[in-house]
Amino acid sequence: MSDIENKEKKEGTNTENEVVVSENDTSTPEKKEEKNDPDKKKGMKIPYLNGESKMPVGPGNFWNNILTTVLLLIFITAAYSYFADTTVEPEELSISDVVTQIQNGEVTEIIVRGTQLEVTYQDEERNRGEAKKENGTAISDTLANFGVTAEQLKSITIDVQNETGFAYWFSNFAPFMFPLVFLGIIIWFFTRSVKGAGMQAMSFGASKAKMIDPNDGSQKVTFKDVAGAKEAKQELEEIVDFLKNPKKFLDIGAEIPKGVMMMGAPGTGKTLLARAVAGEAGVPFFSISGSEFVEMFVGVGASRVRDLFQNAKKNAPAIIFVDEIDAVGRVRGTGVGGGNDEREQTLNQILVEMDGFEPNAKVIVIAATNRPDVLDPALLRPGRFDRRVTIDLPDRNDRKAILDVHARKKPLQEDVNLGIIAQRTPGFSGADLMSLMNEGAILAAREERKKVGQFDLIRSIEKVMLGPERKSHIFSQKEKEVTAYHEVGHALVASVLPYADPVQKISIISRGRAAGYTLKLPDEDRKMHTKKEFLDDIAMTLGGYVVEQMVFDDLTTGPSNDLQVVANMARDMVTKYGMSDIGPIALEGTGGSMIGGGMSENRGYSPQIAKAIDDEVAKIIEEGKQRASEIVTQYRKALDVISQRLVEVETLEREEYEALLKAQGVEIKDAYRDARLAEEKTGDPSKVLETPVATISETKEV
Repeated sequence: MSDIENKEKKEGTNTENEVVVSENDTSTPEKKEEKNDPDKKKGMKIPYLNGESKMPVGPGNFWNNILTTVLLLIFITAAYSYFADTTVEPEELSISDVVTQIQNGEVTEIIVRGTQLEVTYQDEERNRGEAKKENGTAISDTLANFGVTAEQLKSITIDVQNETGFAYWFSNFAPFMFPLVFLGIIIWFFTRSVKGAGMQAMSFGASKAKMIDPNDGSQKVTFKDVAGAKEAKQELEEIVDFLKNPKKFLDIGAEIPKGVMMMGAPGTGKTLLARAVAGEAGVPFFSISGSEFVEMFVGVGASRVRDLFQNAKKNAPAIIFVDEIDAVGRVRGTGVGGGNDEREQTLNQILVEMDGFEPNAKVIVIAATNRPDVLDPALLRPGRFDRRVTIDLPDRNDRKAILDVHARKKPLQEDVNLGIIAQRTPGFSGADLMSLMNEGAILAAREERKKVGQFDLIRSIEKVMLGPERKSHIFSQKEKEVTAYHEVGHALVASVLPYADPVQKISIISRGRAAGYTLKLPDEDRKMHTKKEFLDDIAMTLGGYVVEQMVFDDLTTGPSNDLQVVANMARDMVTKYGMSDIGPIALEGTGGSMIGGGMSENRGYSPQIAKAIDDEVAKIIEEGKQRASEIVTQYRKALDVISQRLVEVETLEREEYEALLKAQGVEIKDAYRDARLAEEKTGDPSKVLETPVATISETKEV
């Protein structure tokens, strides 16, 4: 039941999405076995034969092809045996036997095919006979030599046929054709199973880039499909204009940037923007991942780079998009991998290809990464990736626009308000919002409804953030009380402190690994964070720890993650932001070096400074604990009432929670709400006359 601060506040980032949760490590021996079993680490279950055998039977598998081949062999053998058994075998005769039968009047017809004789009898139910004669001798001479008279020969029909036609050739070649065909089928099965494992050795150096045809409407993406990221789209519009009208730039002597580096957090839409550029310009789009360049064979990565750029030049104007370029574009000279490192050779070839473009080559390279700090400087110099586009997390208006895009094909109920959803999802990326809308639709379909409602979207927010509800995880009454007091301790401290975010929801229903959680989100997006915010957050995070100690005179394993969050936040205040008595000094680690196969940290400061940092961190945490303890002691009655109510209903929304606080005489403080009200009333002089600015901070309701 530890409480997790879902996202720590970082400098210069929009990460206002904070969740305090309580989690228990409910790992069981069965789960530990799953961790040790390599077959269970995958995201899918592999079927096995006979339950215990470790022979997988998935499609495209070597053992699957062996099994198929054996079954095919059995089928062919059974079919041959069946037809062979139902075929009536002719009676083998000698010439003497044939002569005797003719003399007895049993034969009606003899068919001659070369040296083969087919004998037909008067009795139609009797099997035909087969015999052989001497080669080059007429059948009449042969029979006459054996004593058959002319009258006896006249009583039978002799039909001489040439050995030609399909049946003749088939009968002669069938014994050789069937084994060859069967062998060819076996070879085809085996080559198909190992095709991707090295049979096509000559194609190692070929590029694996996927090409999207500009005329393919099913895969075409335009800027209309990309919401938010206004500044990034403006930067990329010049690329589109160059691909559509290159003459305008070339005539004036301008050169379009050869490379565009898109930087941003995961899920912000870097790949989608690159595809939108290709869709707007109507040119071929080559997409490849940085990891696809590197193989175990030396020189393969460089060869694939050359092949990729060669194909792009043939289809110019074109766009090359390299996703996760930091896989091959990391800074060189780190000593890892040696001077002939395959990754470095691939990077060198990329540098050469980009620097070797002609001004009118009309091939533009777009790359994406979420780790621009590790890229090689030569890759970012002018002439290569000289234009950098930063894609930030969407703000509230952008989130609303993104939700509108993903709601186009989903039927929504009349109560759906995407503006409220955008307000409750600060820090969400575009990918998170897409997942949110999809989860909402899945929830509605699961409950047999034809339209998505607001309640579905609200639930999907928590599902994306924390995971699905674990309704089967049943607490004892004692555990429910401990969890409820713990979460209300967080919420109560957050509501009293002015710089903590408002509490949106409290729940003791398990989600993911969390036994309970307190959802607190800001009413507006903020780009910067202050020291007062950090101090209030530290006190709020320690609220659950203090309540457990005060109410139950004991501690559980629940606050373990809270303590980690608090320690990291306090250390960042001291070493990174200069928010301590040590002063405005950046004391965070500067990296490390490889020593004996491991990393040795290079702190850049003395042991005395390290002790001062530890003392300052302990001081900040202790002060936060004292503040939380004072608040819980002062409002102990409210703590008991709200905790008991939470045990009964399991979930408290913001409106009900704030009503309970006011009923117990607890004043809800919000410095940012007061600042907004002050700005509104300062803009309207009549409101200033009605309510003095000095009393605005005392307002309790928004």
